[in-house]
Amino acid sequence: MVGSINPVRVEDDSTRHTPHRRLRTRLRPWLPLAGVLALAAGSGLVTGQIAPLGPVTTVGALAVMATGALLGLVGGRVARSAWVVIAVAVVHVGAIEIARSDVLLPTVHDVRIDSMWGWLALVLGRGVHAALLVLPMILGARVGAGVRGRAGTAVAGVLTLGLAVVVALPASTPPVRDADGDVVPGSVATLDTVPLGGDPHTVMVRAADPDAPVLLYLSGGPGQSDLALSRVLSEPWVDDVVFATYDQRGNGTSYAALLPTEEATLDRAVTDVIELTDYLRTRFGEDRVILMGESWGTILGVLAVQQRPDLFHAYLGSGQMVDVTETDRRIYRDLVDYADRTGDGSVAALTERIGPPPYADIPWANADVMLAYEYLYGPYTPSAGYLERGRASGLDQFGVRGVEYTWVDKVDVLRGLMDTFAVMYPQIQGLDLRRDVPRLEVPVFVLDGAAELDGRRELALQWYAALEAPTKQLVTFDGAAHAVAFEQADAVERLLVEEVLPLVGDR
Repeated sequence: MVGSINPVRVEDDSTRHTPHRRLRTRLRPWLPLAGVLALAAGSGLVTGQIAPLGPVTTVGALAVMATGALLGLVGGRVARSAWVVIAVAVVHVGAIEIARSDVLLPTVHDVRIDSMWGWLALVLGRGVHAALLVLPMILGARVGAGVRGRAGTAVAGVLTLGLAVVVALPASTPPVRDADGDVVPGSVATLDTVPLGGDPHTVMVRAADPDAPVLLYLSGGPGQSDLALSRVLSEPWVDDVVFATYDQRGNGTSYAALLPTEEATLDRAVTDVIELTDYLRTRFGEDRVILMGESWGTILGVLAVQQRPDLFHAYLGSGQMVDVTETDRRIYRDLVDYADRTGDGSVAALTERIGPPPYADIPWANADVMLAYEYLYGPYTPSAGYLERGRASGLDQFGVRGVEYTWVDKVDVLRGLMDTFAVMYPQIQGLDLRRDVPRLEVPVFVLDGAAELDGRRELALQWYAALEAPTKQLVTFDGAAHAVAFEQADAVERLLVEEVLPLVGDR
């Protein structure tokens, strides 16, 4: 009998790893999306490292828009859905936050929503960046997902193009004109980029006659950009001097120079003034320049003159600061007295909340106190020319509508007010010109506003009384408070012509 043969069961090799193959099969559609998210994370980490403040220039803003469009395009093509922008944007922005977590500046560090200043910092530091990133990302995702024909894609395209055009508009400064409105032949009106301490700074130069003596103006702050405002308010001077001013380190168009913050020191700021003075001397063939400071700029001006008196014909101080710590104490005390005297509950609540200076909550406490200054100023009327120039210009108190700024610069003007103040203001605590600068080796003019806050004016008068200088002059204006040089610009022009410019010929 032929025995039966048992069939040999041959196991199909393709079934041995079925669970693993099934897992790979399930994961395969998600791998491209994971790659997109990895790309978003990687680009975010790089962005946070090389541009921790976000876009600070026109080129940087356009690069953010291009990055958003590219990430959206790739993500939309892979996911076949424009909704991918949510995941891509969250991952990209999260990576930026991780990469810049060690940058301790108000607009890019802690999120504070307990005051209008915190909300403003959030909008300026993160909101603007998000708008530049996400709008092109939405457009890219819709195109990548193949929804070109829909109205939403067209709207996103128009909005993105419009934003790019606004961002790309260049800055300029208007030409110098005569009384008839005609451009003065041979006049100078430029925005230059000058390296100071290895970082680019914007310098505005305006003059009817480029052969006139040079006046370098140092704006207030720290953190305040005065390009547009000083152009308008200093209009009477350009017939007599070459008016030069610049965005200091961390201010407005020079905002990017704030990093690294370890190098943004008071000594560096003074050295910047000296380097810029040398640049102006070389450019205009002058041995010396006239130096004018406003508020915080008076501290820089005095220290620069003390260090290099050979560079300056004379020093003019407008809104002269002497000891900011003592000034803060006096103003705080005056606010407490005001609240007690008038029963003003809002001022009382303010002083109780922030406590006496030096303020720990910089710059937020300082900003709140500055809003309360109006309660301490007495009535006064600036010059008619000042009021008229202010009305005609249409500029606000920060000048952000000025043509001297690009779209990104306008954002940086406001960011600099917060971030640069936070970096620089603590460094001038304890500085007292009465002790530290008892003598200057150049003629000194202190422009004194009779309506100035007592907490500032009394210290300025004390410093002036004790100051030793070759010559010194206290010029008091009844119709002025802190911004004396601008509030009385026409009278200051006469002072320049009659008292200061003759010194140029005497040196």
